[in-house]
Amino acid sequence: MRHYRLALLALLALPALPNVSAQDTTHTIKLYGFVRNYLTFDSRQTYTVIGGEYNMIPFDERWNEDNSEDLNDVASMQLQALTSRFGINISGPQLWGWNTSGKLEGDFGGFGTNNTVLRLRLAYVKLSKGGSELLVGQDWHPLSGDIMPDVLGMAAGAPFRPHSRTPQIRGTRYWGSFGYTAALLWQLQYMNNGPTSPSNPASTNSIDFAHNALWPEAFLGLNYKQGPWYAQVGVDVQKICPRTHALVGGVTKKVDESVTSITPTLYAQYVEGPWSVKFRTLLAQNTSHLNQLVGYGVTSVNADGSWSYAPLRATISYLNIAYGKKVRCNLFLGYMKNLGAGEDLWIDPATNSYHIYMKGGEIFTHLNSVWRIAPSISFNVKAFNIGLEYELTACTYGDIATDGSILLNDNLRNVLNHRLCALVKYNF
Repeated sequence: MRHYRLALLALLALPALPNVSAQDTTHTIKLYGFVRNYLTFDSRQTYTVIGGEYNMIPFDERWNEDNSEDLNDVASMQLQALTSRFGINISGPQLWGWNTSGKLEGDFGGFGTNNTVLRLRLAYVKLSKGGSELLVGQDWHPLSGDIMPDVLGMAAGAPFRPHSRTPQIRGTRYWGSFGYTAALLWQLQYMNNGPTSPSNPASTNSIDFAHNALWPEAFLGLNYKQGPWYAQVGVDVQKICPRTHALVGGVTKKVDESVTSITPTLYAQYVEGPWSVKFRTLLAQNTSHLNQLVGYGVTSVNADGSWSYAPLRATISYLNIAYGKKVRCNLFLGYMKNLGAGEDLWIDPATNSYHIYMKGGEIFTHLNSVWRIAPSISFNVKAFNIGLEYELTACTYGDIATDGSILLNDNLRNVLNHRLCALVKYNF
């Protein structure tokens, strides 16, 4: 593993080799942003974040005591402007012949005791020269990229599109049409789920699980870009440490345990004139930190009190097709299939239940598959964007199996959510 990290650090450093020359001392600062309002209607109770604007999937059935009513079959509507945004782009002086730049961006999508608080989105510095680039700071995860589907909803295609902004060191190098992207990543706002956090016993969603593993998440991608085409094949590797101590024979002992996940991906896009076609597919493992419904589970309990784990797996894909400029039509298609853990999960004899950790907690441990279709139309005139989107999300839930497949096929049930989203946005 040491050799792996050293090799990746060398790849990151290649684009940043300096070429000493005269330095410039000028800066250019540009303010940008928008005021954005969402009016949303959901036909069913759904799993959402950021005040309900960030819509994931509908909840499973929840029947009352006499099985006469599904308590999650309840509609809702809201209007919010939490994700209105502002940012600063900075172009700085040259440093040893390299162009320097930076970005600082935020919105009001964070939540605290006063309901909404200022949230940091992007904050990085960048060195670039020719086909080389080195970025340090908080930016989009390489599996997310800053290239998004043309959906109107704030979730930007999640949970089918990986969605995360995270601190990182990222290098990119191109030779003509071919190049690579290499990155080391740490967690901050988007985190893995797990058992009780060592630093916050009230939380099961914590950066501790990643930070206690000591080495960062790593990504390596091979890129191709030529004219309207861009493609990337890549792999993401992550190791987390779910627990640092356990109760053994009535005494709390330190334990050494971890779970490693490997997520390969393929991305391709064609953007030319009014046309835009984008496609991504992943064989996802434990990608809850990317706002996806894939986690990990306990497979055994060891004599020293430590647990062994296996990452849950899923195939996740989306296709987005858009056409137009002033009047833009868009169609988003997404699909996820749970593939299970690939090995037996441990049943806790004290509770007769499994220990599975994923986004949303136990709510989605019964998730078998999800698909979504979301057509939209938007009108873009000068600084204004006005749009309407219909989003149909269908989930299949089932029962957990002990053979690692997670879900049995003989007790499946389907739920649907119809979401209407109206957008009014003013850009500056």
